Amino acid sequence: MKTSEEIRESFIKFWTSEPRNSKQVPNVSLVPNNDPTLLFVNSGMFPINPYLGGQPHPLGTRLCNFQRCLRTNYDEMLEIGDNRHTLMFEMMGDWSLGDFTKVDQIPWIMEFWVEVCGLDPKRIYVSVFEGNDDAPRDDEAIRVWKETFEKYGVKAEFSEDITNIPADLKEGEEWSARIFPYNKKKNWWQRAADAPGELGGPTSEMFYDTGDIVVEQDKYHINDDSGRFIEIGNNVFMEYKYSEDGKWEEMTSKNIDFGGGFERVVMLVQDKKDIFETDIYEPVLNKITELSGKEYKALGEETEDTKYFRILADHARAATFIIADGVKPSNKDQGYILRRFIRRLVRFGLKLGLEDNFTKYLAEVVVDKMQHAYTHLDDMKDLIMEEMEKEEIKFRRTLNNGLKEIQKLVEKGEKLDGNLAFYVYETYGFPLEMTLEEFGIDEDTAVIIESGFNEKNEAHRDASRAGAEQKFKGGLADHSEETTKLHTTHHLLLRALQLVLGDHVHQRGSNITGERLRIDFSHAEKLTDEQIKEVEDIVNKKIEEGLPMTRVEMPREDAMEIGAEMEFGQKYPDTVSIYYVGNSLEDAFSKEFCGGPHVENTSQIGEGGKKFKIKKQESIGAGIRRIKAVLE
Repeated sequence: MKTSEEIRESFIKFWTSEPRNSKQVPNVSLVPNNDPTLLFVNSGMFPINPYLGGQPHPLGTRLCNFQRCLRTNYDEMLEIGDNRHTLMFEMMGDWSLGDFTKVDQIPWIMEFWVEVCGLDPKRIYVSVFEGNDDAPRDDEAIRVWKETFEKYGVKAEFSEDITNIPADLKEGEEWSARIFPYNKKKNWWQRAADAPGELGGPTSEMFYDTGDIVVEQDKYHINDDSGRFIEIGNNVFMEYKYSEDGKWEEMTSKNIDFGGGFERVVMLVQDKKDIFETDIYEPVLNKITELSGKEYKALGEETEDTKYFRILADHARAATFIIADGVKPSNKDQGYILRRFIRRLVRFGLKLGLEDNFTKYLAEVVVDKMQHAYTHLDDMKDLIMEEMEKEEIKFRRTLNNGLKEIQKLVEKGEKLDGNLAFYVYETYGFPLEMTLEEFGIDEDTAVIIESGFNEKNEAHRDASRAGAEQKFKGGLADHSEETTKLHTTHHLLLRALQLVLGDHVHQRGSNITGERLRIDFSHAEKLTDEQIKEVEDIVNKKIEEGLPMTRVEMPREDAMEIGAEMEFGQKYPDTVSIYYVGNSLEDAFSKEFCGGPHVENTSQIGEGGKKFKIKKQESIGAGIRRIKAVLE
C-alpha cells in the first residue's frame, strides 16, 4: 500500500518530470497576508491568482504544488463527522499559464490516476460543461476523454442522461456511459460575478466509483450527494474573458488549473472507505483511543462515538495548522475561528469522556505526522501545544461557570425554553444537550425547546454568515484601484519605518483593504508623535516624487543578497519576483519579494490630492506593533 508520503512525492515527481517539466510552487500560509477578501486560504489556486491575468510567474508557465487549505463555513463545519468531509485539507494542483492545453492535461491526469496511483480506470467517470448562451458545450473535452479512456481499454461514451450509471461495481466493469454534461452551476468556473476583464471557463471533474451508497437519493448520478462517487479532481479550463459589451469571449492565451483533494485521493489509493482510516489520520485516532479508552469503531462498524473521533481528528489538525501560521485564539476573524475549533474539541471530547486537558496531545501527534511536509510545524510545536492548552483551560472554566449559572436558574425555578437555552449556549458555550440534562427536561419537552433553540441559532447563523460575506467577499485577491494603491503604499511605509526606527524593523503580518492598510512589524516601543510624523513625511515625499514601481525576476539568493524584504512566514522558490521603488534597483528606496498588485508610479497613490496618514498604532504582542493607515 502506498503511504500518503509516497503519494505526495509521486505527484510532485510526476508533474516535474518529462514531458511535463513543471516547477513546484511553494506552499503558502493559511492566513492570506495581503488579501482582505479571504479569511483563510481555501483553494490550491490561491498562490497562482496574481498570474492568471497574464502577469508572468517567476517559475515559468508550467507549475505544480501542494497547498494547505481551510474552509470554515458553519454549514461545512456541521458536515464533519461523516466518512469523507474535512475542514482542513490539502489540494494538489498543476497549472498551465498559456502553455499546454486540455489535449495534454486530460491524458496526463489520467496517467497519474491509473499508472502512478493505481486507480482502476473502469471506476472513473467524468463531467463536462453542457453549454449555454455564453459558451458552447465542451466537445473538445468529450473527444479527448473518449480517446484517453480508450488508451486504457475502456470504451467511454457521452450520455445526455446523467442518471445513466451502472447499478454497482460489477455492472460498471462493462459500462460505456462515462462522460456526462452538467450546467454552469456545476461545471463552469469564474473568479467572481460577471464583470469586464473577468476570467472563466468550462470545467471537467473526475469521480471514482466506490460502489457504496452512504446517503439515499431520489435520483443517482456521479455528482450527487450519495457518497458513492468521490470527486478526485477538477480540471478548470480558463478559456474565456468577459468583454466590455457583456459577452464571454474566447481568449488567445488560455490557462489550465487542476486541483485534487489529497485526503480523498489517499483514501481511494489506500482502498479505504473512510478518509479517517488513512495513514494521515490514523495516529490521531490512536491517540484519542489511548486517552479515552474507547474505540473508533466496533468490529469495523460505526458507533455513536465514531462521529466524535472524526470531529476531534479534523479539528485538532485544523487548529494545529492555524496556530503554526501565527494565529492565536481571540474573538475576531481568524482568532475566532481558531477558538471555535478548540472549544468544539473540548465539547466533543467530553462526549468521549475526556474530562482532563487533552488537546495539546492531539496537536503533538499532528505535528509529528505532518512535519515531513511542513517543517515549520516542528519549529512551532511548543507554542502550538501551549496555545491549545491555554485555550482549553479557559474554556473548561467557562463551561464550569455555565454549569453554576444553570444551577442557579434551576434553583430559581426558571422555565427552560429555546431563548434561555440559546442564551446559556451563547454566553457560556454550554451545549444544548448538556443544558437539557441539567434542567432534567423530558424527551417531549426537549423537542419543543430544541426547536426554539434551533430557530434562534439559525437567525444568529444567518447574521454571522451575512457579516462574513460582507467582510470576506470572495476568496481571491482584491485588485481594485484603491487596494492596489495601498498595497504599494505598504512598501513605502515599511521602508520609512526602518529609516526612522532602525533596521530591526521587519514585517510580521499585514492586511490591506480598499479603505486602509494594516502592517504588523517588529518593534518594542510605542512610536512618539514625532516619529509618526517623520514616517508620514517620508511616505508622502516618495509619493510626490513620482517614483516608478518596477518588477524584476532573479534568483532567491541574489534577492536576499541585495536586501529585499521578505513576507513573514512565506517560503519562496529558487526564482522570485521582486518589486522595487526607484529609478534603478541599485538605488531603490524599497525592495521587496512580492507578487503584486501595484501602481506603475508612486504619483498615482496621491491622485486627487490624497495624503498618507497613520490613524492608529497599538501593541499586539511582545515586540510586535501594529499600524493602521489611510490615504485621505
